[in-house]
Amino acid sequence: MKKTFRLLLACLAFGFSTLTGQTAREDIYADLHRSASNYYAYPAPERVKYTAAPSGYKPFYISTYARHGSRFLISQNEYDSPLRKLLKADSAGVLTPLGREVLAVTDTLARMAKGRYGELTDVGAMQHRGIAERMYRNFPEIFSKKAHIEARSTPVVRCILSMMNELWTLKEKNPQLTLRTDASRHDMYYMNDEFNKVTKNRKEPAAGKSYNEFAKDLVHPDRLMGSLFTDTAYVNKHINKKRLMGQLFDLASNLQSHSLPIDLYKIFTREECYDLWLCDNYSWYLNYGPSPLTNGKLPYTQANLLRNFIATADTCIASGNKGATLRFGHEVCVLPFASLLELDDCGYATTDAAAVAPRWRNYRIFPMASNVQMVFYRNRKQPQRILVKVMLNEHEARLPLTAVTGPYYDWADVKKYYLAKLARQ
Repeated sequence: MKKTFRLLLACLAFGFSTLTGQTAREDIYADLHRSASNYYAYPAPERVKYTAAPSGYKPFYISTYARHGSRFLISQNEYDSPLRKLLKADSAGVLTPLGREVLAVTDTLARMAKGRYGELTDVGAMQHRGIAERMYRNFPEIFSKKAHIEARSTPVVRCILSMMNELWTLKEKNPQLTLRTDASRHDMYYMNDEFNKVTKNRKEPAAGKSYNEFAKDLVHPDRLMGSLFTDTAYVNKHINKKRLMGQLFDLASNLQSHSLPIDLYKIFTREECYDLWLCDNYSWYLNYGPSPLTNGKLPYTQANLLRNFIATADTCIASGNKGATLRFGHEVCVLPFASLLELDDCGYATTDAAAVAPRWRNYRIFPMASNVQMVFYRNRKQPQRILVKVMLNEHEARLPLTAVTGPYYDWADVKKYYLAKLARQ
C-alpha cells in the first residue's frame, strides 16, 4: 500500500503520462489540443503535490523565464490565405456543406484577428494570472512583506502584457511588494536576440534531409479535401492540398487561445491530428532542440540566458534578501533553454527520427505561457549551503546531477555543472 501511494505521488509530481509509459499517440488521442504543439494552451497543473524541502530549508528567491500567454496568430496571411481559397471555391460552387461551415468559421476568425496579429488574448492573460497566483500560494515566504520583484520582458506587446498580468496579480496578493519592470533592447542579448543571431540564414542539410524523409508519408490531405470540396478536379488544379490542410490545422489548433464556442478539430480525424503533430514535433526538435543532426548546438543559443540566471541568483544569495527575477519572452527561448538545462528528457539526443516522440514531446515543454522556474532555498543554520529546485511548467523536473533529495539540488553543484558545460560550448 505504501509503495502504491509513493508511486501516485511521483506521478503527480513528474507527470503521469511519463511514468505510466503512455505514448504520444495516447496523449493526443486523450486530448487533441496537445497536437497543437506551440499553440497548445497552458495546462494549469491540478492536484500537484510538491516534494517537501529538507528540514529547515525555506524558499527565499525564485528566478523564471516564461513564454507569453495564448495569442492570435502572428500574421494576417495565416488567416487570409485559407479564407481566400475557401471564398474562391465558394464562388465556384464547389464547397460541401461542411466546407461552407469552415468558410464561415475562417471568416469569423479573420475578422476577429484584424489588427490584433500576435497579440495576447483573454486566455493568455488568465494563464499568467493563474501562474502568479500559484507562485504566490506555493512560495509565500518569497513574496512576503516588502520583497523586491525584478521583471523583464522582450519589447513585444504580448510579452509585456503577460508580465503585467503576473505583476498585477502578485501586487493584489501583497500590496507591499516592490516592483521594477523593463522591456528594452538592452536586455535582448539574453532574452531573445542570441537565438536569432545564431539561426539567421542557417542551413542544416542533414537535418533537412532527415525531416523530409520522416514527414513525406505522414500528411494525407485527400480525405479532408473530399469533405470540404465537391470537385476533385477543381482541388487538383487550384488547391495546394497539404498547405491548406496545414493552414486549417493551425486555425483549429489556435482556437484554444480564445474563449469561443467554436471547434475546428472536428474536421480532422484523430490520426490526422497525431500525424500532423509528429511532423511538427520533429521539426521543432531539429530546429530548436538538442538534435545531433544540428551538432546539438541549438540549446546553446540560450547560454546568455543561463549565465543571467546564475548571476542574478548569486547576487540575491550574496545580499541575504528575498525576492524574484521574472523574465517574459518566447517559446523559441523556452524550448532550447529547457534542452540546455537537460530538464527531464528535454536534452534527449538521437539521430533516429522515430525515436524522438517516445521521449521528447514539444507540448510538454512549450505550450503558451510555458515557463522554467528555479526556486532557491536556504537554511538559517547552514547559510553556506543553498538548495535549488527547477520546475518546468510548474512540475518538478530532474536535472542531470545527483540530487540532495527528491528534486532538490545543491546550488554549488548545479552552478559548477552548467558553467563547465558552457565553457565547453
